[in-house]
Amino acid sequence: MDLLKKKILEEGEVYEGNILKVDGFLNHRIDVPFMRQVGKEFHRLFKDEGINKILTIEASGIAIGALVAQEFACPLVFAKKTKTKNIAGDVYTSQVESFTHGTTYDIIVSKRFLDKNDKVLIVDDFLAIGNALNGLIDLVNASGASLAGCGVVIEKGFQHGGDKLREQGINVQSLAIVESMDHDTGMVYFRD
Repeated sequence: MDLLKKKILEEGEVYEGNILKVDGFLNHRIDVPFMRQVGKEFHRLFKDEGINKILTIEASGIAIGALVAQEFACPLVFAKKTKTKNIAGDVYTSQVESFTHGTTYDIIVSKRFLDKNDKVLIVDDFLAIGNALNGLIDLVNASGASLAGCGVVIEKGFQHGGDKLREQGINVQSLAIVESMDHDTGMVYFRD
């Protein structure tokens, strides 16, 4: 997606430790008109898959998921990182190690919102080594739902999480794949 690559080059910042900061449009301040285009692109890529549910993880995935769900005219379900009092009954649970935060946490989805009748598209803002997506895939599998695929806004191709998921036969579609970054120059290089 050329528009996304342009935004990354113009607004993104490269930090030491392979951190790409795009919080000015993707995951802190949301550029809603741009994110609508992201939603439309995911719809174009997955429109023939019979999707009836979008799944993401809090917090950064929610804005993306909402705009994708709007395009598919279906519900968005987001995995919570902590169990709260307002989640009644049984839940599906998986553990996720966060690359960005350096912590491990449980993600949960109420069994009321995901079941064997669902065809699920997972969406998220970033894919690095794949821990978040693997956790979400575990939730889909535990529910008996079918996985249509995974839509990622930015994939860090040099960390190979997407490659490993694709090797498992999972349809992973990333709108921009970063091949490398240089924190000294601030340059970002994309996979073709």
